[in-house]
Amino acid sequence: MNALTSLADIVGSRHLIEAEALRERPQDFWNNVPTRALALVRPASVEEVSAVLAWCNRNGSPVVPEGGRTNLIQGTAASPEAVLLSTERLNQFDAPDLGAMTVQAGSGVVLQALQESCHAAGLRFGLDFGARGSATLGGALSTNAGGFQALRYGVARDQVRGLEVVLADGTVLSHLTPYAKDNTGYDLKHLFIGSEGTLGVITRAILRLHPAPVTANTALLSFTDFDAVTRTLSRLRRDLQGTLSSFEIMWREFFEFNVDALCGGRSPLSESCPFYVLCEAEGFAPDMDDARFEAVIMQALDAGDVKDAVIAQSARQRDELWRIREDFEAEQELFRVMIDFDISLPLSAMDAFSREVDEALNTHIPEFLGLHILGHLGDGNLHVTTGLPTPERSDDLKALVYGLIAKHGGSISAEHGIGLNKRDYLGYSRSPEEIATMRLLKKALDPKNTLNPGKILQ
Repeated sequence: MNALTSLADIVGSRHLIEAEALRERPQDFWNNVPTRALALVRPASVEEVSAVLAWCNRNGSPVVPEGGRTNLIQGTAASPEAVLLSTERLNQFDAPDLGAMTVQAGSGVVLQALQESCHAAGLRFGLDFGARGSATLGGALSTNAGGFQALRYGVARDQVRGLEVVLADGTVLSHLTPYAKDNTGYDLKHLFIGSEGTLGVITRAILRLHPAPVTANTALLSFTDFDAVTRTLSRLRRDLQGTLSSFEIMWREFFEFNVDALCGGRSPLSESCPFYVLCEAEGFAPDMDDARFEAVIMQALDAGDVKDAVIAQSARQRDELWRIREDFEAEQELFRVMIDFDISLPLSAMDAFSREVDEALNTHIPEFLGLHILGHLGDGNLHVTTGLPTPERSDDLKALVYGLIAKHGGSISAEHGIGLNKRDYLGYSRSPEEIATMRLLKKALDPKNTLNPGKILQ
């Protein structure tokens, strides 16, 4: 009880939740098991985060940072003796700096709130994905999240100018620089972005912003072969003059499944094809962008690369097309024992990889319930999802797919992180020497192994 009293003294008694109450909430959005932890604390400042981490370090208590708890990798799973550190009260952010095109924000800021504030100022925060309404900035940075606009703006680390982090012993590293050029030694922020809270707890960041586009044009395209898809990606990148912001590919099985579930089987396109792409361009010339987009799509049709196309004629039609790509409720019902893979591959390997996965599942695990493949083609990221009637062969299925990823020189995690779920497969993408170096960094920055222990590295 004295231990919890000490923590309550740091954050205030209202902001400490004890073990018994925590057991009434699920571990995270995807795991409906009771939360196991000694306590949850909600610090409101970097000083309070520092004091909590220093206390945990002195007492040998594991500490697990929490953001929006929408991660897919059990990144916030805790042991009964761990202290959960929620960043929800670190949710302040400044007005965007219009001249520098930056904004300072706390790690507990919900992405959608930040996006809306920037939009109101005529600016764009270049990170966006489906969980925008609950995911926090700290969680996105700690996993180096990607999303729909990485093709144009890059992934999470590309949005960061400066960072404030608290180390395991409570030491505060604050380098909140708003400028792009800073060659003063090691760029420490990149150690913590993507480290999943295992090296330090992110508390604040200065983020780069972009001018907000004023036009948006969206089209759904179909293709009969994968090479035509990649040729069209190159064409749109060139002929849309840098305004292409999304190029989302869907294999036929996922597309037709969601069309059946969401549209009653009435596809926006007339013929069934092996591949579909939802593409979007956002620009700054209202008098030119619509016509240019339509002309470029027609050129791809005339060239024979695109089999069929539909261009959204209203915001409602745009939302309906995006819903086919973004809605996963029916998929979650189908794959009750869901096994999903968030991977990166060379574009040249994607078609062969998808065929080999399908063949391998049919040969070795014929009880699988389907194979849904989609992703952010412009940055080489695919999401591969399947399911089983029961969980017994889950490990066999994972080893099969991860083996094929390694064969084609891919990454086992493109944007979701490693956490617990992928920890045992890290060697499929990283060499023994790289993993040994990761261990050296972990030992140097967290010698007592109190920060999110067991995640990424055993």
